[in-house]
Amino acid sequence: MVQTVRWKVTAVTIYCDSVDDDVTLMVYSDLSVKCLGYQKYGSVRGKKALKKKSRRLGRELKCEGMSCQKMRWYRDKLMLEQEQEKETEQKKGEL
Repeated sequence: MVQTVRWKVTAVTIYCDSVDDDVTLMVYSDLSVKCLGYQKYGSVRGKKALKKKSRRLGRELKCEGMSCQKMRWYRDKLMLEQEQEKETEQKKGEL
C-alpha cells in the first residue's frame, strides 16, 4: 500500500546516544528518511571525531548509518499519525 502524506518534508532534532550529539532526522513525502548526523559522523573525518569522543567518554560511539532504529521509529511514527488523521477525517465525514 502506498502511503500518501500532506507534506513534502518534515524534520525533528533528537539526541542520539549512538553519537552523543543532537541530530536532525528528515522524512520526505516518499517516506524516505535522512539523518543529518549520518552525513556528519558517517564520513572519514566524522568517524575519527567519534573515536576521539569515545575515548574521552569511555564508551564506544558509532553511527548506525542507514540501519538506525531512530530513523525508522520517526518515519513509522509519522505514518501512524497520518493514518490516525485520515481515520478521524473519515469518521467526521460519516457524521
